Amino acid sequence: MNNSLENGSAEHDVDDVDSSEAAVIQQNKDVDSDKNVDDNTSEDVQNADDSMANLMDMYEESFKRFAEGELVTGKIISVDKDYVLVDIGYKSEGQIRINEFKDENGEIHVNIGDKVEVMVEFWDEEEERVILSKEKAAKVKVWEAIKKTYDEEGTVEGVILARVKGGFSVDIGVQAFLPGSQADLRPIHNLDELVGKNLEFKILKYNRKRSNIVLSRRAILEHEREAKRASTLEAIHEGKVVDGVVKNITEYGVFVDLGGVDGLLHITDISWGRVKHPSELFSVGDKISVKILSLDMERERVSLGMKQLVDDPWLAAAEKYSVGSRITGKVVSLTDYGAFIELEEGIEGLIHVSEMSWTRKIRHPSKVVSIGEMVDAVVLDIKPESRRISLGMKQVVPNPWDVISEKYPIGTTIEGKIKNITDFGLFIGIDEGIDGLVHISDISWTKRIKHPSELYKKGDMLQAIVLDIERNNERFSLGIKQLQNDPWKTVAERYEVGKEITGIITNITDFGIFVELEEGIEGLVHVSEISKEKIKTPVGKFKVGDVITSKVMNINSEERRIGLSVKRLEVDDEQSLLSEYVNNMKPATSTFGEILRENLQDKLNEK
Repeated sequence: MNNSLENGSAEHDVDDVDSSEAAVIQQNKDVDSDKNVDDNTSEDVQNADDSMANLMDMYEESFKRFAEGELVTGKIISVDKDYVLVDIGYKSEGQIRINEFKDENGEIHVNIGDKVEVMVEFWDEEEERVILSKEKAAKVKVWEAIKKTYDEEGTVEGVILARVKGGFSVDIGVQAFLPGSQADLRPIHNLDELVGKNLEFKILKYNRKRSNIVLSRRAILEHEREAKRASTLEAIHEGKVVDGVVKNITEYGVFVDLGGVDGLLHITDISWGRVKHPSELFSVGDKISVKILSLDMERERVSLGMKQLVDDPWLAAAEKYSVGSRITGKVVSLTDYGAFIELEEGIEGLIHVSEMSWTRKIRHPSKVVSIGEMVDAVVLDIKPESRRISLGMKQVVPNPWDVISEKYPIGTTIEGKIKNITDFGLFIGIDEGIDGLVHISDISWTKRIKHPSELYKKGDMLQAIVLDIERNNERFSLGIKQLQNDPWKTVAERYEVGKEITGIITNITDFGIFVELEEGIEGLVHVSEISKEKIKTPVGKFKVGDVITSKVMNINSEERRIGLSVKRLEVDDEQSLLSEYVNNMKPATSTFGEILRENLQDKLNEK
C-alpha cells in the first residue's frame, strides 16, 4: 500500500511540473536524440566506404597479372594425383605438377598450408589458370645465389656426380663442370675416388644463358695452402721439432708437408744407420716428427732431420764396444773385401775377408755369410772419430795353427783326401780348414813327373809324411816319397864303377842318351862317350826303347847322377882282344918280330 502511494505521489509530482520547463526538457531530449542518429549514420557511411575500398582492392588484386618468369610465394591449398593447387592471390589458383614434389624414391612430400616459392611459367587464357613451377623457381634462386657467390668471390658446396671428358660433373643445385686440372693441387692418379664426395668449390666463371658453370677446388686449396704456409713460416725456426705428413718419396729423401710448406728430409738425415731407400721406412701419408735443421726464408727451403731427434750412437761406442769384446750383429751389406755388420742402429763394423777364417782363403764374403744373417764377432779395433769398427769372425774360435804342430808332429804319417791338384803339387785335407802340400818333388824319389795329375786325381785317398809345419806362414808340408827309402842312397852298391850294365833308352838329346837302369834310376851316356868316333849328336842314330849296353863310369848319389859310357866298353873290348893276341903270339923269329911284340906290350901297359 505505502509503496503504491509513494509511486502515485511520484508520478503526480512529475505531472505537476511547470509546463514550460517540461517543454524545455523535452526539447533537449529531442535534440540529443537527433544528434545520436546523425552520429550513427556518419559512422555507418564511413564503414561502408572502407568495406567498398577493401572489396575494390581485393577485386583489383584478383585480376592482377604476374609476369611470366616472375617468382611469387603462395600457399598450398589442395593436392590431387596430378597437380598441387597454390593460392598466389590470383582469381584462380596456380597449378604445379605433382612430379615436382617427388623425391628420388618417388615419394611425394607436400602438405596443405605449406608456403612454397614458385615461378609463373605461363597463363592459360581460355581456362583462366596459371601454370607454376617449384623446380624452376629453385633454379632461379640457385642462379641468383651463383651470381652473388661469384660477385662476392665466395664458395659453393656440391657433390661430384661422375667423371666426364676432361673432368667431373658436379651438382651445386644445377649441374656444373669441374676440370681435372682444378680438382686438386697435384694430379690425381685415381680420379674415381672423388666421385660421390661433397666438397667446396670456387666459381671460376658462369654463363646463365648457356647454363655453363666452371668450378675450381684447386683455388680453395691453394688459398688454404698459402694461409698455412704463412702461418707455418712464421712459427718454425731452426732447431724446432715439428710434425708433418710424408708428401713424396724419392731415392734421395722424403718431402714432408709441414703445413703449406714442404721440407726435405734427406736420406742421410733419416737415421744414424744405413738406409738403402726411404721407401723402406716411409709411405706417402705417414705422419712423422722431424727437426728443422736449416731454414731459407727467401727461397722457402726447409732442411729436416729425423736422426737428430736422438743422440749420435758413436758418442758412446768406444765404451760400449771395447777392443777384444765379443758382439753379435746382423749382416747388412757385402762387398768384395768384406761384410758390414750392424751392431745397433747407426753403428756398423767391417769383417774383412782375411778375418773370416783361420784356414780358408775366402775369395768373397758371400761364401761365408749372407745378408740378414746374425753372426758373432770380436772387436779388433775401433775409431769413433772416423766412425769405424774392425771386427773379426775367426777370432771367435781358437786358431787351429796354434795346435796343429802338437797334433801332427814332424814325421807323423797322415792319411787324407786330395782336395786340389796344381802343376806344383797336391793339396791334401788334414783337419777342417787345413790342407797339407805335397810338392811335386816330394812325390817320387826316382820318377820324373811333369804334372801330378799323371799319377793322381782329385778325391783320391793317400798317405803322406809330415815334413814341416810353418805356423807363421801357415804352411803344412807333406811328402809321399818319404814313405820309402831313397833308392839313390844304395845305388853305388848296386852299380859300382866299371860294371857293365844293360838298359833301355828313355830319352835322346843332343848332349847324350838317358838309359833306364831300373825303375826310376837313369844313367846318362854323354855324346862324347857314345863312340870312339866323334859324334855331334846321337839324335837319329838311336831311338827310344832301344836296348843298350854301357859301362858305369861314375856315381854321384847326392846329385842323383850316374855316368855311363859305350865308348869305354868298346875300348875295353879292343884292349882285351889285343892283350889276347899278344899273349898268344909265338916267339919272334926275327929282330923285327921282337920289336913289334914289345911295342904292342907297351901299348897294353899304357892302357
